[in-house]
Parts: sequence; structure tokens; C-alpha cells
Amino acid sequence: MEEPKGKRNTVTSTSLTARRRSGLAVAIVAMAAFAQPVLANQPPSPAYTDTIDAGSTLAGNYLSAWVAGVARDTSAAAFFYREALRDDPRSPELTERAFIALTVEGSYAEAAKLGERVLARDPTNGVAQLALAVRDLRNKQYAKARGRLAKGGKNRSDDITATLLTAWSYVGSGNSKRALEIIDGMKGAEAIAVFRDYHAGLIADVAGNNAEAEKRLKAAYQAESKTLRMVDVYGRFLARRGRTEEAKTVYREFDKLLPRHPLIVDALAKLDAGKPLESAVPTVAAGAAEVLYGLGAAGNRQGDEIAAMLYLRLALWLDDGNPLTTITLADIYDRLKQMERANDTYDLLPAASPLRRSADIQIALNLEQLERRPEAVEQLQKVLAVAPMDTEALSALGNIYRSRKDFVRAEEIYTKALDSIGKIDNSHWSLFYFRGIAHERNKQWPKAEADFRKALELFPDQPLVLNYLGYSWVDQHMNLDEAFKMLKRAVEQRPTDGYIVDSLGWAYYRLGRYDEAVRLLEKAVELKPADPVINDHLGDAYWRVGRKLEATFQWNHARDLKPEPEELPKILRKIEVGLEDEPKPAAAEIEKKANGG
Repeated sequence: MEEPKGKRNTVTSTSLTARRRSGLAVAIVAMAAFAQPVLANQPPSPAYTDTIDAGSTLAGNYLSAWVAGVARDTSAAAFFYREALRDDPRSPELTERAFIALTVEGSYAEAAKLGERVLARDPTNGVAQLALAVRDLRNKQYAKARGRLAKGGKNRSDDITATLLTAWSYVGSGNSKRALEIIDGMKGAEAIAVFRDYHAGLIADVAGNNAEAEKRLKAAYQAESKTLRMVDVYGRFLARRGRTEEAKTVYREFDKLLPRHPLIVDALAKLDAGKPLESAVPTVAAGAAEVLYGLGAAGNRQGDEIAAMLYLRLALWLDDGNPLTTITLADIYDRLKQMERANDTYDLLPAASPLRRSADIQIALNLEQLERRPEAVEQLQKVLAVAPMDTEALSALGNIYRSRKDFVRAEEIYTKALDSIGKIDNSHWSLFYFRGIAHERNKQWPKAEADFRKALELFPDQPLVLNYLGYSWVDQHMNLDEAFKMLKRAVEQRPTDGYIVDSLGWAYYRLGRYDEAVRLLEKAVELKPADPVINDHLGDAYWRVGRKLEATFQWNHARDLKPEPEELPKILRKIEVGLEDEPKPAAAEIEKKANGG
């Protein structure tokens, strides 16, 4: 069965998961932000256009830009909007769309010129005022920035973006008291209170008001102690005040939640070595960028890629060396399957960044998805040449070999990764899970079963492991009662995962409960219509309930979906002659198999 490639988050862990069997995604932990949506469904922009030819007509370029925007191909969209604008430079719509596209692409100077043209026609355009206010903040023209932020449209006083940036502009003007008054004037839910305390603390810190900074940052940390950015900001603040042990405690508590995050590991190593930690937000520009980064991270989590990219690009305009902003932008390109863009963005991280090694590993996984296979392995070998026992790099290499169906080599790499770990903890469940898959595909079931059980020992009720082990038992007519319970627990946790729903449906089939099997397998096909195994299973179930014409249709569909080579002859045989008669398992036989018989 084909194993789909999953995605590794550059700042946590990686996975290329197996069929049966869904992908594992570990999400990046970022600062919570509370913002009004700014750019719903606005088209994107340029770069990576070496193979793109401009259209010969205005309509052709505009249509190409629109199609690229719908596909979230920001480079192509910006290229075509720029070309269309050359043919019709007075068009307000083209000017505004090209402005947004170029901003999202990071072509700041060109975007700013178009922003001025947008505002000449519509002074209340919020996006243009925001972008040009960012330019003013970058140029330390703080009063001018405030003027722009005040003109951004109706109800602008309620806009958290404008409020926070205005407050930071007053810090730049040397009036931190007014800045704090503006922050404290923000009204809203409890979540707004956290955000208010966070930025008030940052402002007080930049202004040198240590007592106020500590009071505010402590309050924000106590409310959001499970957030990476909050932990790092507060830990650095404590360290800079000489309270090293308190800072270590802050970092260690977070490490229990998300073990071995590169930023946390680096901070603790420096503290243990007696080295200083720099401020996370040392300047007015960095503070304003923090506002925009928070909004971009929030948009990223909500799936609003264009809004997120716009905020992140504006943040980088103010603070172009910010590693979390860079990583978050690259992550969006990853999710949009723009692997080359993602890799070039990861490459913006300096070699000294704690996140650089994770970025290099993600670059390798992207090269694999781009089918640049030798480069992918070479990239990981470079990482391992510096850190031969790097668990993340070894895991990524194992995932690459597993995705290539080189299960023998994958098994060897996973074993090496596990051997590199001093003390096994709950976070290592995925390595046992991945190695178990490799063992199972190498037809070493006892070893596979042991690894799956170990993974569940480390992470009880993990749905991917429950599903793989339960499905494997069902497929082998083993431990049916326990397998059935496992699969039900997996479906309860992942009711929209087609692979897991299929596994439970197949368990019903194996038990001879064909009507229930049909119900679940039909749902699985709805969730994963292009999977040959699920379609094959539904065909079998249809045949058993007497729906033979529909069964043949499903088998033909499974055949056309390129099943595994060893499965194709079986499917072709069923298309030709159907299934042999198979009586429902007797109750005694079910009980025997449920007990491992």
C-alpha cells in the first residue's frame, strides 16, 4: 500500500506516515493573537517566475493572476498582476490587488509605491494604511505612523492591530506612559487581557521600567504558561534580571509539555553555561513586529494563508532577522505545497539560529517531496556529519527511506535513532511506531507488535498506533476483541480520518457483520475517495450483502487508483469472478480469535 508523505513541522518533530494509517502532524506552538480578519480571499504575488510567460493581453494576465490567487500561488499571481497593471496602470482594482500581492511577496519598495496610489483614491483603505504605517515605523517616523493608523477606516479605534502599533509608536516617540495608557484602554474578553499584559510588559521593558515590565509579563505568563513565545520572552526577562534559577524553572516546565524544542534546549544550555540571554523584543521595531507576528501566526492556524503571509511579511520588514516569523512563513509555504519557496525561506535562518538544524531537516523532507532524492539524503547527511546521533535527523532519514518502501534501511535508521536516546520518554512513542511499521512491512510481525505495544505504553490511546495495531490484528484474524475495542477508540478520536474509519469497517467485515461494515466503509470512501484499499474493502462488503453490481464498480475503481502491485491480481480476480462464499464466523470461532487463536 502506498505510504503518503506527511509533513514535519520545523520546530517540533517530523513524520512521513503510513497508510492505515494516517499522517502525523505536530503543530507549532505560537503566541495567541486576537485580530479581526483583514484580507479574506485576496489574491497573492511574484518570484519563482523563470518558467512563466506573460500573457499577450490585459484580460489574459488578469485571468492568470486570478487563477494563481485562487491556487494561493503567490509568486505567479503577483507576476501576472504586475503585467496586467502595465497594460492598465490607472485601474484602481489592479492597483490594489498588485499592492497586496507585492506586499505578501515581500517586494516592499514596489508595494509601498502602489500603496500610496491606493490611498490617493481611498484614504480609508486599512491594508494600505497599515503597510505604510509599518514603513514609517521602520523609518522611525512615529508621528506619521500614528496618523496613518488613525485613518484606517470605520471603528479603527476598536482594531487591536492599530491600537497596539499606535502604542509602540509612542514608545518610539519617548512617551511610554502614553503607550501604556493606550494598552490599558483596550477592552475585551479575558484573552484580550492576556494580550494586553503581554505587550504592556514588552513596552515597559523596552522603556526600562523593570517593575512594571515584571508585573505585566508575570501576569501574561501565568495566564499563558503553555505558549512557546510567552515562555521564551518571560524566561529571557528573568535571566536578564539575574534570576537564573527562576528562568530555568520556566523553561523546564515547558520542556515537560514539548520536550527538546530547539529554542528551549538552547536557552537552558546557555543558562547552565552561565551565558546571558538577550531580550526577545529589544527595540520599538521588534515590538511592532511582535504585534504583526502574533497576527500572522493566528492567521496561519486559522488557515487564512494570505492574511497570515501579509502580516508576517510586514513583521519581517520591521525585524528581518526574527527566526519564529521566518519559520512560520516557511511553514505556510509548506502547507501550500510550495516546497521551493519554503526551502528558500528556511535558508534565511542564520547558521547560528537554534532553529537552523530543524530547518535543514525540513529542507531535506521537502527535497524528497520534490523528488530530488539524492539531494534529500545528502542534506540529512550534512546534518548528521555535524551531529551524528541527532534523533530528529535520524528519524527524518528513516521516514524518507520508509516513504521509498526501503523498509530494511528504514528499520536500521530508526534503531540507530532509538539507540541515540539516553532516556526514553513519552515523546519517543513515534519512533517505536515508525519502526513498528518498518518491521511489519518487512514481515517481522513479533518485532512490529512489540514496538506498537511500546508506543502505546508511552502514549496510551494514541489513535494512529491503536489503528495500525488494531487493523493488523484484524487483518491476521488475531485478538479480534481487543482489536475491535482499539479501533473504536481510534475512531472516537479521529471520526473524520478515512483510514481509521476504514479499519473499523474492515473489523466489522472480518467479524461477518457486513451491514455495519458497509455503513462504515461507505463513510470511509466519502472521507478518502481516492484510496484503492478503502474502495476495495467497500467492494468486498457490497458483495457480501448482495450488492454485486456496486461491488464490481468499487473493485474497478480500486484497480484504476493504482493499488499495490501485490494487491492488483487479487482485485482483477474479484472483478472477473467475484468473491467465493464465506460464511459468517461462528460465535465460538470469534471468541477463539478474540483470545489470540
